[in-house]
Amino acid sequence: MKTETVRTLTKTQIVAHIRNQLKKNSDAKTRASFQRFFKHTVLCHGVKSGVVEKIAKENFVHVSGLSKKALFSVAEDLFKSGYCEESWIAAGWVHRKNEYAESDFPFYERWINKYIDNWAECDTFCNHTVGAFIEKYPKYISKLKIWAKDKNLWFRRAAAVSLIVPAKEGKFLEDVFELADILLTDKEDMVQKGYGWLLKVASHGHQKEVFDYVLKNKDRMPRTALRYAIEKMPESLRKHVMAK
Repeated sequence: MKTETVRTLTKTQIVAHIRNQLKKNSDAKTRASFQRFFKHTVLCHGVKSGVVEKIAKENFVHVSGLSKKALFSVAEDLFKSGYCEESWIAAGWVHRKNEYAESDFPFYERWINKYIDNWAECDTFCNHTVGAFIEKYPKYISKLKIWAKDKNLWFRRAAAVSLIVPAKEGKFLEDVFELADILLTDKEDMVQKGYGWLLKVASHGHQKEVFDYVLKNKDRMPRTALRYAIEKMPESLRKHVMAK
């Protein structure tokens, strides 16, 4: 069977090819629908998420053989465009490469600080890429606790959502509570939803502990965070928490 040879592309060619693929698959209806999920205007090509995933998967072949330095350079160009779909592809490629090293963390911090400006980009990058890094290097949870105090709200949301996947697996419960403590009275609803979500997934394996935590702090927690945290609990527990 004949094996198809993959043409080697330069960084500029890879980025241009991805943008061309996104533009070819964009439509005004998807673009308008996408905007409804955000309070402020966000840049998007208007490509359905499933199609973005398909483009990322099919084109990973162009970056899979790159050194990490070269891959990160491609990712940075995609992140800096400001377009959500390009950010998703960058995050997906870094995660799929699956070659995590402690030297990666400064890149993550820079990308969040400079380029991430909405919940969709934050969650896509942090749930998987940063989350997988944290599972490999748990000591960096201390960095998340620093993020949780940052003036940049996306760092604060990132602090919570980076633990979503491991927390769903029952890991890092005490750290989940420590992060929730730091973020407890945050005024930004995107942060409230982030740590409320984290508590909700932690409750899958630790329902009593999360219930006790929420009950203890319900008078200080914003209603948004509170409702997220108890969303999957039995109705009787939800009513108990929400009772005045």
